[in-house]
Amino acid sequence: MLRCLDLVIASLGLVFGLPVLVLLYLLGLFDTGSPLFFQTRVGQFQRPFKLVKFRTMRLSAVSVATHLADPNAVTKLGAVLRKTKLDELPQLWNVLLGDMSLVGPRPCLVNQTELIAERAARKIFDIRPGITGLAQIQGIDMSTPVLLAETDAKLLANLTVSTYLKYIVATIVGAGAGDRIRSK
Repeated sequence: MLRCLDLVIASLGLVFGLPVLVLLYLLGLFDTGSPLFFQTRVGQFQRPFKLVKFRTMRLSAVSVATHLADPNAVTKLGAVLRKTKLDELPQLWNVLLGDMSLVGPRPCLVNQTELIAERAARKIFDIRPGITGLAQIQGIDMSTPVLLAETDAKLLANLTVSTYLKYIVATIVGAGAGDRIRSK
């Protein structure tokens, strides 16, 4: 049932969001010259996949977890995209491809070994990672691997159609801080 909702909502999001996606893509061309950002993440059953987002940092920025990123690497457009979470819109494509769900644990980087171990111990990799979830709306990021894995486990234990829709609505109305960059 949740996969059907993923497909319907992601398809509608891409169709009705197309004008916004095109506008952000064009703004990204002027901002960095390369509006899309691709990064290998850990997916269901620990299989790697290519996550796609709108680029929010300069091209020269080092590819690290957001909480470790250089705050000076974020562009002005990127700061707006992160604050509004619009940088996440291209991930609707990942949902259609089956790499992700709309709701689930946020996919981590392949080098985040502590988080991977914590999630593996709690069987978090048994489901698809998500664009949003309990940790995201509570503002918990990847800088606290144990807390994040525990929160992901709570999400999995209580994931129903009702909570799935609740997390989506909470994200749309602005719950959570988005990807936080450490202070300057």
